[in-house]
Formats: sequence, structure tokens, C-alpha cells
Amino acid sequence: MPDVRYPIGKFKINQPITDDMRRQWLNEIETAPEQLRLSVKGLSDQQLDTPYRPEGWTIRQVVHHLPDGNLHGYIRFKLALSEVDPLIKTYDEGRWGELIDSRTAPIEISLTFFEMLHQRWAILLHSLTPDDFRRTYRHPESGTFTLEQGLALYAWHSKHHIAHITYFRERMGW
Repeated sequence: MPDVRYPIGKFKINQPITDDMRRQWLNEIETAPEQLRLSVKGLSDQQLDTPYRPEGWTIRQVVHHLPDGNLHGYIRFKLALSEVDPLIKTYDEGRWGELIDSRTAPIEISLTFFEMLHQRWAILLHSLTPDDFRRTYRHPESGTFTLEQGLALYAWHSKHHIAHITYFRERMGW
């Protein structure tokens, strides 16, 4: 049985990063919206409003969190590609998850938003060269990231939260 907080494990990256690894992560960014949509298919509002773990978010909040978090990733990529080693702004994802839209909005809004965001992001990612992927941004708490590290992180981020939903459904027999 996987750890309910980290069903696919904590984020880690092996160095050096290869072209094959970048292609795999880009593919994961491209396929995440479909996987998210499949993970919530057929769930009732009552099921969507069930926390996936004690003291955790509801499935609805997880669905709304994914485009919130990955939008930050997309913006971080745009900043790193248009500025030199920009310092990015953080956000309090826990507090965002408690806002009314995250707790009550229909999930279709975020499913569609996630699809459109990832389509746009994939266009950008396919255009990048290996040198582009070595461009950096600075996180004020976590340090400097290359875009290839960011790609790995956001591919993991999508799989991580989709796994919260799928493993919870398995445990509940949904």
C-alpha cells in the first residue's frame, strides 16, 4: 500500500538529465489532463467533496489545485525564457486550496483549464533546445532550478496529485 501523502514517492531527480528523460517528462505534461479527467470520471459531488486522506484536501480541491500549481510552473518557464535567472514569486497553495472556488466550483472548469494550459505549455516545451532547458529561475525558498529540473518537477506534480485521486478511489472501491 503506497503512502497516502506521496503515493508515487517524493520528488527526486537523477543527474545527469538526458534527452530521453526530457521527452518522457514532456509526454507526461501532455498526457496529464487526460489522466486527470479519467481519474475523476463518474464521481458524484459527494465523492468529490470527500478528503482523499485524513486532514487532506477533498478530491475537488485536488482537481482545482492542479491547474493553479501548474500555471505557476508555466509562468516560471516563461520568466526563465524571457529574463536572466529571474526570482519567482511563491504562493501559499494551502490557503489557495481553502478559497471558495477551490472548495465549491464545478470541476469541469479546472479540467478544461488544465487541458488548455497543458496544450499551450506543450507548444512552448516542444520549441525548446537543450540550452533553453538549462536556463534557470530562482525560488526564494528552494534555490535555483533549471528548466529541465522544472519540467521533471511539474511532470511529477501532475502524476502525484492524480495518484492521490486514483489510489483513494481504489481504497474506497469507487
